[in-house]
Amino acid sequence: MNPFKKGSTQYKDFETMSDCEWHCTKCELLSGQAKTWQVWRQEKGIQLDQDEEGHWYKKMFCKHCGTNTIHRKLKTTEIIETGLKARTSIPPQIAKRAKELYGCVDEYSVRVEPANQLEIDHRVPQVRWTSNEEDNSNLSDEQIIEKFMLLSRANNLLKSRICEECVKTGKRGKGYKVIEFWYEGGEAYSETLGCVGCFWHNPTKWRDELNKKMKQVK
Repeated sequence: MNPFKKGSTQYKDFETMSDCEWHCTKCELLSGQAKTWQVWRQEKGIQLDQDEEGHWYKKMFCKHCGTNTIHRKLKTTEIIETGLKARTSIPPQIAKRAKELYGCVDEYSVRVEPANQLEIDHRVPQVRWTSNEEDNSNLSDEQIIEKFMLLSRANNLLKSRICEECVKTGKRGKGYKVIEFWYEGGEAYSETLGCVGCFWHNPTKWRDELNKKMKQVK
């Protein structure tokens, strides 16, 4: 059963993909944002297939447009219960304030990026939430910094993959350039600590704490 509103872009994409074959995102599918497919998996319970390397897409030659493009595929049309807690929208004014507070710096790469290339990402991933998200309309600057970080689309997807792997394996992601350091706890995920201490929860705090350790060694 198609879970989307009839006539919508995502409804049409689900109908196209219901044959469970690979489909070109350039000439066959209408949804243009990579975030759409993440929402399909994590929030809608739609089961997408993976390529040989574990990506939720496959780069292959498209016989329709004649180029190598990213393709998407349903593993099955069966929709599963995700168990994820609901998130609320981030109002434009909050997104604007977050970018101003951080100076449009991508917290992973520590590079200033164009504002329209940055996404407001939750420090604690949705897959780790234990309750539904509260309204984001009236957050203080401190609450914005505690709750959100800025990431480019590519780095946001990278964080999502690593957090999903942590949920599956119970092993927290390594730091920038695969550095094995957690400023609180260790590699094993702890319900008590949660995400605190992991690079992917707070790259800025992680770097500060690593620098302190390095100075102590000197």
